[in-house]
Amino acid sequence: MFNETIQRKAKFWFDSPECKVKPVIEYIQKVGQLREPQIEAIEVYLFLKIAGQNKPLWQLLSEGFFTQKEDLSKLKLSVEERDIFENSVSARSIFEFVRQQSGNASTTLSPNEKVIAENMSIIDFETVAKKIFYSVSYADYLFSLPMGTGKTFLMAAFMYLDLYFAQTEPDNKLFAHNFLVLIPSGLKSSIIPSLKTIERFEPSWVIPEPTASNLKRLIKFEVLDESKSAKKSNKAKNPNVQKIARHQPFDTLAGLIMVVNAEKVILDRLELSKQQELIEKTEDEKDAQANELRNFIGKISNLQILIDEVHHVPSKTKDSTSAISAEDEIKLRQVVNRWNERGNVNSVLGFSGTPYLEKKEKISFGEKVGFESEQITNTVYYFPLTEGIKTFLKKPQIKAEQRGLSSLQIIKKGVEDFQKQYSNKIYADGTNAKLAIYCGSTIERLEEEIFPFLTDEVGIPKEKILKYYSGNKKYPKTKESENEFNLLDTPYSRKEIILLSQIGKEGWDCRSLTGVILSQSGDCPKNMVLQTSCRCLRQVEKDRNETALVWLSKDNAETLNRQLAEKQKTSISEINSIGKTVEAEKIERFSRLEHLKLPAIEFYQLKIEYETLTIDGEANPKEQIGAIDTDSFLNQAIITQRNLGTADNITRIF
Repeated sequence: MFNETIQRKAKFWFDSPECKVKPVIEYIQKVGQLREPQIEAIEVYLFLKIAGQNKPLWQLLSEGFFTQKEDLSKLKLSVEERDIFENSVSARSIFEFVRQQSGNASTTLSPNEKVIAENMSIIDFETVAKKIFYSVSYADYLFSLPMGTGKTFLMAAFMYLDLYFAQTEPDNKLFAHNFLVLIPSGLKSSIIPSLKTIERFEPSWVIPEPTASNLKRLIKFEVLDESKSAKKSNKAKNPNVQKIARHQPFDTLAGLIMVVNAEKVILDRLELSKQQELIEKTEDEKDAQANELRNFIGKISNLQILIDEVHHVPSKTKDSTSAISAEDEIKLRQVVNRWNERGNVNSVLGFSGTPYLEKKEKISFGEKVGFESEQITNTVYYFPLTEGIKTFLKKPQIKAEQRGLSSLQIIKKGVEDFQKQYSNKIYADGTNAKLAIYCGSTIERLEEEIFPFLTDEVGIPKEKILKYYSGNKKYPKTKESENEFNLLDTPYSRKEIILLSQIGKEGWDCRSLTGVILSQSGDCPKNMVLQTSCRCLRQVEKDRNETALVWLSKDNAETLNRQLAEKQKTSISEINSIGKTVEAEKIERFSRLEHLKLPAIEFYQLKIEYETLTIDGEANPKEQIGAIDTDSFLNQAIITQRNLGTADNITRIF
């Protein structure tokens, strides 16, 4: 994959004399608060930001920034084709990119490579590079890390690093001054946890004091979640616009972090024409207010846009709350393009759990020329789920129903297994292990079927069960359940079973969650089975081999297997067989000089200088050769000569 090339280039740059920010990474490693994949992602980010000058990926590719300089003499190319590749940076770069995407390491060209080589004269390689990276004119990078790796912390690290360098060089356009965090879900419950996670991030984990504290004081948060019209104002009618307006002037603004829902705010009141062009209606007051917010955000200078779980998700179903639809993604990209035309967009950073598309994307180079890619091409860093499980995520045991059990029987079996393994589990932070049972979108099923079954048939005490949902007329959400849900990941909560309906599939960060049950189809949207199943994998105690339990119905297990194959190139059986990577035991070394009361040792360094005297004389070969004593160079030799067939032996001395 292309991200592997970028990661290798980044490592090489960090080890080179040209890299001036290596002390930043060394400091982060020394502090030890970030995980290895987070640090690797920061390395790639700084590499593209500084060495790559924050350029769009298509431009870097065209300029040969990622060229590997593969030995073309080993490939089966004609002399003419080889000469063109040697002399055209963009042609060679595209050729190497296609080879990397297909994983071809042989000397024989793949069909796509052969087509490129034979049609180089008709291919516009710069246009091809733009097509590969979605024809954007700004830096657009995707960082792919599985859930539980700390994507939100990584966002915060990027923000503080940009602010740090921006404070050092205020006029340097490479670094962002303000930030827009787009949360894809329509639920407010996904905005607040993200905001709290960013607020909880300590800048001293990536930047030394006192600079870290100074930057934290510079930060200003605005949650743009107001849906009602603002009170009378002669400046702005949109209440979200009023929140931003008080931070003017925008030209000198720095440290503003806006957290906003992409669909409900940025994309509100927008439509696409049949030609996929953006239509902004202004027929009523709501249209005008939506347009007002988009225009206001577009005026903020040096703006970095950070998007969580939105890249290339094709689902358009109503229950798909984990990411925006493909249509909304087109809208968002066009909105960002408009902002960029004003010169205020610094970069766009995407964060996702997988870099793979659900179906291959065709990229055409021209007539009968092109290739297919199953990877999101602007992925610059990828850390697979299996590596996370090996190193720091909880190691799950995934069980699937195989004997025709009903939904309630699966729940009973899952609860019993959980109680055997984790009923008395208390983590070091005082939290107890918890099991989430997803009950689908019907609150009545949770209240009238599953809850009575657990208390009456399984024997779970009511005080150990939390029922949590968004509510309806028959079963409204209570303030008590809201408070209990917010306290789940604290030592104050002793709930063990959490029954969920219409909520908890995303935006829920509960490290003490240790088990998940999906007992029937529809307990969560089909395109979210992988994400929901992995909800219990977050690590609680650092450097501990923690485990988790996942119980699935047969159809959910089949869906999970398919999604693991498509998005993570793995399977349930492979995950169940993963072993934790055991680190070598480290023994600290201590100086015993003080304990033994040894005197200090004095060292002396001697510097010896030699003077070389060179005497030139006239060459006189005849006299010099005649002065040589030849006898001293000759040794006596005793030679014994024997005559074959006679007894005579002759000995001579020379």
